[in-house]
Amino acid sequence: MVQCPNCGYENPDHEILCIRCGLPLEITRDGTTRRLESAADAANFPRWGTARLGKERKLLLHIRGHDKPLVVHISDTLILGRRDADTGEAPEIDLADYGAQELGVSRRHAAILVEDDALKVMDLGSANSTFMNGQKLIAHQARILRDGDELRLARLVIRINFA
Repeated sequence: MVQCPNCGYENPDHEILCIRCGLPLEITRDGTTRRLESAADAANFPRWGTARLGKERKLLLHIRGHDKPLVVHISDTLILGRRDADTGEAPEIDLADYGAQELGVSRRHAAILVEDDALKVMDLGSANSTFMNGQKLIAHQARILRDGDELRLARLVIRINFA
């Protein structure tokens, strides 16, 4: 049995995540595996599918068709969209250089926000909708964003990773 350093639950030896609280019991880094020594260890390591940010509070936006991810530092609210050529107004995350206009992305398409200690995504009433993991978001209704989620703004696809 492996005791969870966070909640103390006794998990079967083959488990990697705690059955009760979902925190990792083992971490693979650089090809090595080790058991977490404490709850503090677990709290500082974002895992795939988690809604918890790493201590650096950064996101990596992997935009389909582009090799290098866009690195974004988290603030309370980040607007995703494209700059307005007429007014010069641009959102916090300007996707114009990634073909946003041709792919149907609105000027103020979606928002990533920190709410209730979780990262969330919300469609801002965009013309061509926002999808998370293939499911259409309801405009102005925030949904929890997790490490590894895929966002589609119109036809622009972005995989989100926490750093």
